[in-house]
Amino acid sequence: MAAKSFDFIVIGAGPGGYVAAIRAAQLGLSVAVVEREHLGGICLNWGCIPTKALLRSSEVFHLMERAKEFGLSAEKIGYDLDAVVNRSRGVAKQMEGGVRGLLKKNKVTVIMGEASVPAKGKVSVKTDKGTEELTGKTIVLATGARARELPGLEADGDLVWTYRHALKPARMPKKLLVIGSGAIGIEFASFYNTLGADTTVVEVMDRVLPVEDADISAFAKKQFVKQGMKIMEKAMVKKLDRAKGKVTAHIEVGGKVETQEFDTVISAVGIVGNVENLGLEELGVKVDRTHVMVDEYCRTGVEGLYAIGDIAGAPWLAHKASHEGVMVAEHAAGKKVHPIRPNSIAGCTYCHPQVASVGLTEAKAKEAGYELKVGKFPFIGNGKAVALGEAEGLIKTVFDAKTGELLGAHMVGAEVTELIQGYVVGQALETTEEDLMHTVFPHPTLSEMLHESVLQAYGRAIHI
Repeated sequence: MAAKSFDFIVIGAGPGGYVAAIRAAQLGLSVAVVEREHLGGICLNWGCIPTKALLRSSEVFHLMERAKEFGLSAEKIGYDLDAVVNRSRGVAKQMEGGVRGLLKKNKVTVIMGEASVPAKGKVSVKTDKGTEELTGKTIVLATGARARELPGLEADGDLVWTYRHALKPARMPKKLLVIGSGAIGIEFASFYNTLGADTTVVEVMDRVLPVEDADISAFAKKQFVKQGMKIMEKAMVKKLDRAKGKVTAHIEVGGKVETQEFDTVISAVGIVGNVENLGLEELGVKVDRTHVMVDEYCRTGVEGLYAIGDIAGAPWLAHKASHEGVMVAEHAAGKKVHPIRPNSIAGCTYCHPQVASVGLTEAKAKEAGYELKVGKFPFIGNGKAVALGEAEGLIKTVFDAKTGELLGAHMVGAEVTELIQGYVVGQALETTEEDLMHTVFPHPTLSEMLHESVLQAYGRAIHI
């Protein structure tokens, strides 16, 4: 059978791959996308979207428990874990159907199967019906990543879970250990803790949410502890002894090893890129610690071969993958494109309280040699936050004292994952502190705190 020929072939239909395929089709290229499991990838089916659906359920549950504060009454409050999970799976399924519809509308050929790149410009796909050969002028690797498994801490789906098991739990954990306090670990800790699990988080670094600004980490930790979580920092799970219905964790902290018993462990210790069985070594593609080495335009060094999203390295965020997908499609179509600046990509964590940030932390900005102006504004000084019953939070801005450039913004509190975009747009437009000060923010809104944090950096805050 003759090989099918396309202008643009994408391997992987996650938020990087399907977006690249749609943009390439919009630009008039003939496009194929190969996916081995689910359209929408991990993000849509087993990550960003279903976790937010779960977290929304726990958030509503938490609010129901606070009904009295709002002058309301709610009795016999409870939850049905299966129904919570089913809602989450339904949301993911709806979104997958949406992606399928978008690809069809844009006349993208979808091939379900496992792809490899046997030679430059060639893709071989193992499908249910045999092997299909494709040729393409441009090939994009968008194969994503999976959970890292540490020796001795491997998931078994019964006592020890990865994010996949945690999204479809067979039971409600009573005593839960979460290993790792990055976004994935802390979101699951937040979900299960809110629903009543006795939750312990172990973090090897010196603080939870270690990539965040130190002030934000400290504030978030205080809230987690207030909610009943136990947080162990500078700690490491050395070993798990599994028995019927229980796990004994050997945790090294302060030079000593202590043991604690749990009925469930969630391992969230990072990710590894899906680089296997693609034929990358034979092609001469450079791979470093399971990630494909690329230049600022996501080129691999092999003519016509790009890599985007998680497989191309940090930051491991769906929106970074999507933006790279658009850039690569436009680059392949001969358009002038701007490389993505990692510092302009916001990170969002949907625990309770939410955490969001963009740019440099205060410590990183100092390390880079900047002279700084730093502003902080607490939620308690904002009328809308108090009216919402969400007065616990903090917004922090970091400016270059010499130029007024916004170097970074960091937030913890209600809805900060929506607020961060104000600063992201500001950064993209190369705003200065003066521009932000002269912007009129609507009242009463949480967004006013963006203004006040800037004002506070220059000693001009009104409400503090």
